[in-house]
Amino acid sequence: MPVPTYDQFIEPILRLLVAQPEGMTARAAHEEAANALDLTDADKAVLLSSGSQPMYKNRAGWAYDRLKRAGLASSPRRGWWKATAEGVGFAQQHPERFSPELAQKLAMEFVGVRLRPLPGAATLEASQIQAIDANLSAQVVVSPDERLALALGELRRSASADLLELLSGVSPAFFETIVLDLLHRMGYGANRTDLQRVGGSGDEGIDGIISLDRLGLEKVYVQAKRWQSSVGRPELQAFYGALAGQKAKKGVFITTSNYTAQALQFAKSVEGIVLVDGSRLAELMIDHEVGITARSIRIPKVDTDYFDEEGI
Repeated sequence: MPVPTYDQFIEPILRLLVAQPEGMTARAAHEEAANALDLTDADKAVLLSSGSQPMYKNRAGWAYDRLKRAGLASSPRRGWWKATAEGVGFAQQHPERFSPELAQKLAMEFVGVRLRPLPGAATLEASQIQAIDANLSAQVVVSPDERLALALGELRRSASADLLELLSGVSPAFFETIVLDLLHRMGYGANRTDLQRVGGSGDEGIDGIISLDRLGLEKVYVQAKRWQSSVGRPELQAFYGALAGQKAKKGVFITTSNYTAQALQFAKSVEGIVLVDGSRLAELMIDHEVGITARSIRIPKVDTDYFDEEGI
């Protein structure tokens, strides 16, 4: 099943902490909350899109953050989670399962609240919880880390579409230069001069040559096609023949479009040919910043080791 959204972790974590008056380690809380939500080993193996952390641990952590902001939990020491007196009282006032509206209220309402106990936290009643806006009710609650990942994904998709649109308008000669610039950024060739553009009339199906060593003993041959239609098997067969004519063992075929099923099957049936379609080309240009400028974003994260007085 999908890993529950972080608002769904709020209740099981609070119930766990209330049942453990002395508190518990964050690691234990992660696991107990996952068990309370019936997560399988496969569910717990799901990572954030960044690959930096298991998704369930990230969502459990943000759920605990919201409990702290509401004054219902605290961290008396590093890596230790504990319910406050207000949290115990709140759980007693809501002995039944939290409604989705209550869970979302806790998830969303205290985002801007500083991390200190709220005087009224223990007296919140279900009757005081007003209906949440219809858009919020329909919203899938995701953690800030996941919202950031979603935003970055959207920006990448937008940049990818813009790149492909721009590439479709450049001249064939400039497209070949762009491809060689990209391959150099990817680490092919010791110097940019090791990548030579040879496209033009009489190129015999070869648009570029990469010397992998300074003496030019090992080379990769490149064909770059700025096409709108799909690249078919005949084009790959012609490229393979050009490689054979050069007694070459390695070739890269790059296009702004895509490949037919027959072309893909042919590439798999022979050795030494790598195919890059338009989508992959745009991704590589973004990753290696060819025709792309990127800005850095400083994401603050508390260094808990700094506050470890035991190490002083």
